This record gives sequence, C-alpha cells and structure tokens, in this order.
Amino acid sequence: MKPAPFKYVAASSLDQALALKAKHGDEARFLAGGQSLIPAMNFRLARPALLIDLNGLTELSGIDRSDARRVRVGALTRYRLLERDAGFLAAYPLFADALPHIAHPQIRNRGTIGGNLSHADPASELPALAVAMGAEMRIRSARGERRVPASEFFVGLLTTDLQSDEMLLDITFPAQGERNGACFMEIARRRGDFAIAGVAAVVTLDEERRCSDVRLALCGVGETPVDASAAASSMIGSRVAGETIEKAAAEVQQMIAPSGNVHASADYQRHVAGVLTERALHTAYQRIGHAA
Repeated sequence: MKPAPFKYVAASSLDQALALKAKHGDEARFLAGGQSLIPAMNFRLARPALLIDLNGLTELSGIDRSDARRVRVGALTRYRLLERDAGFLAAYPLFADALPHIAHPQIRNRGTIGGNLSHADPASELPALAVAMGAEMRIRSARGERRVPASEFFVGLLTTDLQSDEMLLDITFPAQGERNGACFMEIARRRGDFAIAGVAAVVTLDEERRCSDVRLALCGVGETPVDASAAASSMIGSRVAGETIEKAAAEVQQMIAPSGNVHASADYQRHVAGVLTERALHTAYQRIGHAA
C-alpha cells in the first residue's frame, strides 16, 4: 500500500521544526528513523498532512558523558550507535541485554531511541528500560522547555505526555552505582518480534549487602510499560535470597493485568512475567559481585 498524500519539509534547524509543529499541531509528524511511522502511513493507520524530517539536526544525536552523575542520550541517536558503544553498554547493562532483542540489524541501523519512546508501544523494550532506570525526558516546544520523569511520560496505549506542539529532545539516565546490578529478559515468539512479556530489573544493595532499592518495569503486559517496583518492596531491608525473590515474582503476577493476544493468553503472559521477574532479579543480584 501507499501512504495518503502529504507534504514534506526537511528541517534545517530545531527552531524551524518546532515552529512548523506549533503551526500544524497533530496534522504534522516528526520523521526520525521512520521504522514505526512509515509502515503505519503505508497502511494508512497514520495520515499526517505534513512530515517534518529531523535527520539533518545532528545536534539531537549522540551520547553526552560530560556529567559523571548521569548520561544524556539525544533523541535522534540510532540503536546501532548505542549497540556499538562499549562504554555505554558497560555503564548501562540493561541496554546491553535489551538492544539485541529489538527487531533486526537493518531496523536498528535506522531506528532512534527518541522515536521509539515517543511511539510508546507497550510491548517495546525501551519504555520499560526508561522506567526501570528512572530516566528523565527533556521536551521542548516553541513555548519553552520542560522535563518529565519516564514514569509519567507514558500515559496510555501508544500515547505519551507529549503535547501536539512538542518534541522529545533527549533522555537522561542516572549513573549506576557500584552496588547496583541490572538485568533485562524477555520472551518473544520469534527473535526480533515484540515481547510476549519482558522484565527490566535493577537491584541496589547497601554497605551490609542488604537490599536498599529495587526497580522493576515490565513490557508487553499492559497498555503502558508497567512499573512493578512496589511488588518487590518486601525485598528492601532484607538479604537478597531465593524466598524474597520468589515472593516478589508472585506479587508481580498478582498486580499485572495482561490482556492476552493472538500469540499468548493472559494467563500465559502472567506466568511468563513471574518466571522472568524471578530470573531477572537473580541475575541482577549476581551481577553486583561479592566485592561490592
């Protein structure tokens, strides 16, 4: 199929792109990697009157490590750049785990982190990673700039907190401490497919190696990435052990409400989410190391 007719502008500056979006609102769409937008247009599920191509705005791409407390990733950064940056993957092992699950190399060559997060598919891996890592989104419009925690950015199915005249500029990830361990796992029907269920886990220990914080976020089991950190709250203040992890996994199964799909029933998704939670928490804890 072919898309409905549309106008096209290659933005020469951020100000021009934002001015066009302010003028046309929901009738305009930003084009970054286009790996979700163009297929939707071809099937006429999306019918923008104007495409604003951002690919010439190189300032929106790249990894900024100038602040030791956090890393900023530009919205136009391709998956492939993240996948090939050994320093970034070492600092953020959730990305090292998750990136190989995202589609296929051809798509990772073009797809962007900002486009993925703005599309907000609940079965996608990156929204769950952003929530689990406590990321912050920097958003701008012609009216000004604001910052939104990832936990508040995703508001519904394929829906974010972005307003009709706004653009996601970059995403900031807090630095991981020495006593942190992280793991992402998912089950999909075929490699490269969206997850039937996926879990991102971050475990933090105190100086006595008791659990001081747990972050859990799931993909594929709700209309948004599911922040399930509360389900693991019983682990805080305790030694990480098999029984505490099993209890957290059981709590996750109780709190989620998957709807099921053509590939998996809701009961199967719930079962898989519990199994993956248990495995991801074990692995995250093991990655902290006994010297921490």
